[in-house]
Amino acid sequence: MTGRRLAGRVALITGATGGIGTATAELFAREGARLVITDIAEAPLRDLARRVRARGAEVVETRLDVSSAREWDEAIALVRDRFGTLDVLVNLAGIVDWPGIEDTREDAWDRVIDVNQKGTWLGMKAAMPLLRESGNASVVNTSSVLGLVGSGAAAAYQASKGAVRLLSKTAAVEYARQGVRVNSVHPGVVATPMIQDVLDEQGDRQPDIRRTPMRRAGRADEIAPALLFLACDDSSFVTGSDLVVDGGLTAH
Repeated sequence: MTGRRLAGRVALITGATGGIGTATAELFAREGARLVITDIAEAPLRDLARRVRARGAEVVETRLDVSSAREWDEAIALVRDRFGTLDVLVNLAGIVDWPGIEDTREDAWDRVIDVNQKGTWLGMKAAMPLLRESGNASVVNTSSVLGLVGSGAAAAYQASKGAVRLLSKTAAVEYARQGVRVNSVHPGVVATPMIQDVLDEQGDRQPDIRRTPMRRAGRADEIAPALLFLACDDSSFVTGSDLVVDGGLTAH
């Protein structure tokens, strides 16, 4: 059952064609949001826009490489021209690289940091003037349980997600009295296209699933409601927080 918790509000979602991105866009649409959905995958983005639009939602799609300041400026100009306001920014775009410290290539390190860490900063930087004008805005940045605890692998990914967590906290302090809340979400193992190959290969033997008390991967539609909570007024006194959705992985 939906409560139209985002009725009339404008939300921009990056990485919208990923598993969590798609689930979030569909949920936000059901809750009444007017959507700007972005990704670098243009054909899937158009398909998502058509599906959401067919259900009666107002949605605009645009290509966005989150590591590009120019493309961020163009996306925010589109939001201003189309809607005149922005109430919610969801930074979901992200990539993963699995090697540890010694096996990570410099170019791979730079790409992960550019998308996950720099992309989150650029998004807040570009969107903040519109978010401040809203007077009641929310930024939801996507970190990970690997932004909270070490795994012994995925060095660039872990570094980027730890940075997103603290970047969110410092932004929360900076904008707390300017009508903008900033929080981070920390999913555990979630069955999304980004890690599906690993899950298919390892199944229940996947080390993080074995360490998860619920002994399974999460679903994208189990993560999206956490983003909705932080985006809407149900979390009006929540800023600078880490919302962990991990099946208990970090509980021990």
